Parts: sequence; C-alpha cells; structure tokens
Amino acid sequence: MSKAATELLLELGANVYAIDINKIDLPVTKAFQADMSQKEEIDRVIEELPEKIDALFLCHGIAAFPGKELLVQKVNFYSQKYMTEKLLDRISEHGSVTYISSVGGFGWQQVYSKAVELINLPTWEDAMDWYDKHPDLIKSAYVFAKQCLESYVTYKCMSSEFINKRIRINAINPGDTTTGLTEDFNKSTSPNGDAKEGEEMISNIFLKSWNGYPAEPKDMGYPMVVIGSDICSYM
Repeated sequence: MSKAATELLLELGANVYAIDINKIDLPVTKAFQADMSQKEEIDRVIEELPEKIDALFLCHGIAAFPGKELLVQKVNFYSQKYMTEKLLDRISEHGSVTYISSVGGFGWQQVYSKAVELINLPTWEDAMDWYDKHPDLIKSAYVFAKQCLESYVTYKCMSSEFINKRIRINAINPGDTTTGLTEDFNKSTSPNGDAKEGEEMISNIFLKSWNGYPAEPKDMGYPMVVIGSDICSYM
C-alpha cells in the first residue's frame, strides 16, 4: 500500500522522503532505512527530514506472532504517534497526517479510555512501562495496536495542536488486501500457523458474505494519497 502511494505521489510530482526497514528502490527525494520499533532510529531519521512537511503518511506495520506483542505495539502504533508528534511543528498550515489502520481495529471504542491513557503519557519510556503493566491488553497484539491508532485519530482530530494549524488527521481502514505481508497475516490468523488455513479464515470473515475479492495495494494507497491531499481539504 505504501509503495503504491509513493508511486502515485511521485507521478504527481511530489518531493517524497521515504522510510523503510528494507532498501527503497523508488526514485524518491531521499530514502532512509530504519527500524521503526527503535526510538533512536526514528530520532535519527527525524533529524534529516525537511523543516517543512505538507503531508505526512504513516504506513508501516507488521503482522502479529506469539511473543511479538510489544514489537507490534511499537511498530503499528506507538512509533506512529511518536513520529507524528515529533514532526508536528514542521507540518504546514492546512497540512495533513494520514495513517493506514485496519478493520482489525474494529471495536476500538471498547478500549478507548485505556488507549487515551497511553496516548497521554509524555515519553516513549513511559509508554514502554505502560505496555509492560498491561499484558492483558497487548496480548491481542495487532488488534490492540490498530484500536489505539483509531482511538488516536479520534482523540486528536479536534485537539488544539492540530486544529490551530488546520492540520487534518485521518486513517484508512483496509480490509483484506494482497500485499507483501499477506503470507504473514495468513499464518498469524491461523491458530496452527498454517497459511492456507489463515487465508480461508480471512476470506470467510471479509469476503464470503458479499462474494468479494481482495483489494490490491493501489486500492488502498491511492485513496490515502487523495485523503492527504488538498482535494480533501476539509476532511
């Protein structure tokens, strides 16, 4: 999804600064390799990003596997919150922040108060301590991280630090989409770690009821670019 979004942004003439844990093979203005679960690596990248940012797109994420619950929280939510707030002063007036969340965050309202508690902690270290004290919440791994992301958008979309600069904050919530993570999602969905079984389970949940088909990355990446652009200047 993020690659499709980047390709469209480049086609539209944007100056794109891209971050990935893997090597980036697109002709972006500047490419960074970084592990988004590590505060120090995020800080290193932030130092090299431009002083003015018109649109921030936060797309990174991983699937959940047993024993990786904290890693999923850091990558799929907390690093995104952290990076947003570290870069907020650089985002232009009438700029935008757009995230990739997931239908996996369904039911975020049920954990909203706990998510806000986490959101309001002042430091990365405080958040890591909070996660350590709430194993019951993070055991759902991917689900809780996406619930926190959706809670964050809800909590912050009308807050003064965004509204005073007319910065829009939105998230898309993809369903079943075929990406480079599909195999991992299939395995993590199956209780037995079986990719084929997981694929069937996901199909039954998201596609069977409407005789549907999986989305392609561009089906999510393109709308994300639109939402982050001036086309959706009041959304």
